[in-house]
Amino acid sequence: MNKQTTQTKLLKEYIFIVIGSILVGLSYNIFLLPARLAAGGVSGISTILYELYQFNPAYVQWLINIPLFFAGLILLGKDFSIKTLVGTFFVPFTIWVSADIPFTIDNPLLAAIYGGILLGVGLGIVYRGKGSTGGLATVAQIVKKYTGFSSGYSQLIVDGFVVVASALVFNLELALYAMMAIYVTSKVIDFVQLQTSPSKLVLIITEQEEQIQTIIKDEIDRGLTKIRSIGGFSNKEKTLILCVVEQEEAIYLKKVLQEQEPTSFVVFLNASEILGRGFSLSKSNG
Repeated sequence: MNKQTTQTKLLKEYIFIVIGSILVGLSYNIFLLPARLAAGGVSGISTILYELYQFNPAYVQWLINIPLFFAGLILLGKDFSIKTLVGTFFVPFTIWVSADIPFTIDNPLLAAIYGGILLGVGLGIVYRGKGSTGGLATVAQIVKKYTGFSSGYSQLIVDGFVVVASALVFNLELALYAMMAIYVTSKVIDFVQLQTSPSKLVLIITEQEEQIQTIIKDEIDRGLTKIRSIGGFSNKEKTLILCVVEQEEAIYLKKVLQEQEPTSFVVFLNASEILGRGFSLSKSNG
């Protein structure tokens, strides 16, 4: 059973890598190349070489990715590099197949925003599959591994060097648009990787511990965690209650608390990702 679960998980990761790589390739042909935005990475390098020498971007990316693939094989491990090989193939392949796609945007502002979003979604999905699209994305993952930076911030650092080169080949205005695209991409990557959900983390500081516990269990049927705390002004012992709820449950819980326990201090926070047994399982009364 464990082996089957592992195989299913691995298959899901490869599907993520393929889908993400396709989105990365489409973002290049639809937005970045028509607008002449060298938004970092090997794609940015291929954009610069296309401008200078009319080299086919797909072939350029395949050629650059070969030595970087072996670097990833040595520094990031066999499993990561096998997945990188999938991304390395599918991104240029998508660029090659969709080279004559009729839906293109050459406005640099629109290309920076929407191209950055699509590129970030694609890379974020690839990273969720624990893979890479090769090229400087592999370098970004190496930076992440040895510095502890987030994937988005690592990508931002690596891509910055390509933008400097683009300013020399194109002009400063297009380089600034490229930087905008990179910034958007980095934020979207982190957003996708966090798997942002509509769940809420509820923090309740109260002296009515039993009453609040009863409200949470009876009204919304959720578990909770209790932490003993001391009030900063009163120096009285209080209880900090933590509870994770869905969006609709948060709205209902807020109403109930205001009606039944208005003296408690309550904070609702966005919970970007929920891990661990219990929350995602179906509720049962057993």
